Amino acid sequence: MAETPLSRKIVFAGYGFLFLLGLTFYVCWSLAYNTWTDVGVYAVSATLMGFGIVGMLLYRGERKD
Repeated sequence: MAETPLSRKIVFAGYGFLFLLGLTFYVCWSLAYNTWTDVGVYAVSATLMGFGIVGMLLYRGERKD
């Protein structure tokens, strides 16, 4: 299956959403429960944000064949 520039942009946007979801989860949870140093929240946020950053790095720009 051929990869089009549009499909790369959609995947990049999905990884960007993962990053934003992790950041939003951390901020909302910490504000709601006033727990800015919770290891469990760090674990969930770091996982989401990490996959988001790595995915965006892999899918940035045009593919060079």
